[in-house]
Amino acid sequence: MFGFDIGYVVIAGVFGLVSMLVSGRLKSKFKKYSKVHLRNGMSGAEIAEKMLADHGIRDVKVISTPGMLTDHYNPMNKTVNLSEGVYSQRNAAAAAVAAHEVGHAVQHATSYQWLQMRSKLVPVVSMGSKFSMWAIFGGLMLMQTTAIGGTIAWAGVGLYGLATLFSFITLPVEYDASNRALAWLKNKNMVSQEEYAGSEDALKWAARTYVVAAIGSLATLIYFAMRVAGASRD
Repeated sequence: MFGFDIGYVVIAGVFGLVSMLVSGRLKSKFKKYSKVHLRNGMSGAEIAEKMLADHGIRDVKVISTPGMLTDHYNPMNKTVNLSEGVYSQRNAAAAAVAAHEVGHAVQHATSYQWLQMRSKLVPVVSMGSKFSMWAIFGGLMLMQTTAIGGTIAWAGVGLYGLATLFSFITLPVEYDASNRALAWLKNKNMVSQEEYAGSEDALKWAARTYVVAAIGSLATLIYFAMRVAGASRD
């Protein structure tokens, strides 16, 4: 078990470090483009409301949520939740984030298949995130004394695999939302060329946080599978 622990710690440490670096870069980009004020003078909330209206979506509310970079779309109560640094601010970063979150609302309204797939996985992934590690570690320990340990360990790997699948399905969902946001900002002449470049760069770095998370999850899954397979042969 000691070797297993070290291997897992190394993988978690490496991708944790990369994630911190990318997140740090995202925050610096957000800060940079927060200084690029919109020529149209619209706030993030106003940008979101206009994009919703332009897409004929009238049953989604735009609300403020505490924190920084806590922006998200909630399909359960149909709300676009904008952080304090986005809701009332009037800059390229706020415009990008607000439009991106509305992009998710547009996906929901148009039954975007990748978003539907991700939504269906949420309950299973929620359970898997709680029990997969316990099942893997517990199963490996039990394999030393009973055959059922292998079944438990593989069940844990399966649950973790679903979480990994979820992280990869998230990628097209996030990239598509950004593409919808940027297309709308450009086609409706909501931003200048400089403002558009800032919005595009900010969303690019936001997407990279999901890429790192997906690759890290896959690397961990492969390690778990190899460890359980190796223990099964012993």
